[in-house]
Amino acid sequence: MMFDRPLLRFVPRGTKINFMRGRFIGLATSAVLSIASLILFFHPGLTLGLDFRGGIVVEARTQGPADFNAIRAALAAQHVAAAGVQSFGGPDDVLIRLDTPPASEPDHEARTQALVDSVRHAITTLPGAQVLRADAVGASVSAELFRNGMLALGLSLLMILAYIWFRFEWEFAVSAVVTLVLDLTKAIGFLVLTHFEFDLVMVAAILTILGYSTNDKVVVYDRVRENLRKYRTMPLAELIDLSINETLSRTLGTSSTVFLAALPLALFGGASLSGFAWVMLFGIVVGTSSSIFIAAPILLLLGEKRLRRDARPPARTS
Repeated sequence: MMFDRPLLRFVPRGTKINFMRGRFIGLATSAVLSIASLILFFHPGLTLGLDFRGGIVVEARTQGPADFNAIRAALAAQHVAAAGVQSFGGPDDVLIRLDTPPASEPDHEARTQALVDSVRHAITTLPGAQVLRADAVGASVSAELFRNGMLALGLSLLMILAYIWFRFEWEFAVSAVVTLVLDLTKAIGFLVLTHFEFDLVMVAAILTILGYSTNDKVVVYDRVRENLRKYRTMPLAELIDLSINETLSRTLGTSSTVFLAALPLALFGGASLSGFAWVMLFGIVVGTSSSIFIAAPILLLLGEKRLRRDARPPARTS
């Protein structure tokens, strides 16, 4: 029937690309990028957002292009000092950052609220200006949020390890988690280079990347496991190449669909969504490529002997 064939195939049927031939180049490239990302993590480090740094953030929109001198003068008139005023998004979007009063002060919350009210009042004195959002997070709360975010990332990796170990074998689980850790370090390096704020939204983006990348690797692992039973005498390197080629069209199709869905958010989503979407796009590319060039070579290194130790040679015919 005419509907039995897909309208679009990303790779021709019967493709035989020898991915494992370049496995050492892939692993070396990934290691270099991850090491560089770790160096960037320590210096200059992540740009922590309000959730993890603490402070006050006010987003405002002016009538026409923002006049920063007028904004600073309005803030000074309300006795708001040490305010960081910057542009974000469009030319009429303004971001105002302030430090919260010390938490040790007895009237900390009241002073913080008074500071937010002063900024609001200063913005409303400008013709046509309006406050879009005003958030305040204390230092103790931000530290707790940071610990919880890191705990969520660590627990997700442990749950992925347990799931793949239960579903497959330990070689599959270890190779998947090692690859996910490498993906995670590259995402951190991307955040450092792009200066996107690392906050709870970015933690959600990274968790989404880990989930997507895990799903992509499970698809390849399923085919590897099927082919291990089907081709009992085929060398593991050839079998992994075969499995990747057989799932390549599905992998690229799924990745392209998610990529195209996230691209409009990155381009037109505004300041609140664009950072999340750009990290998602980066994670899709890294997660898809790592399934082929990182997870598969690690599986080959770990299982080249053990996954074939019980294989029986084909029976001889007389």
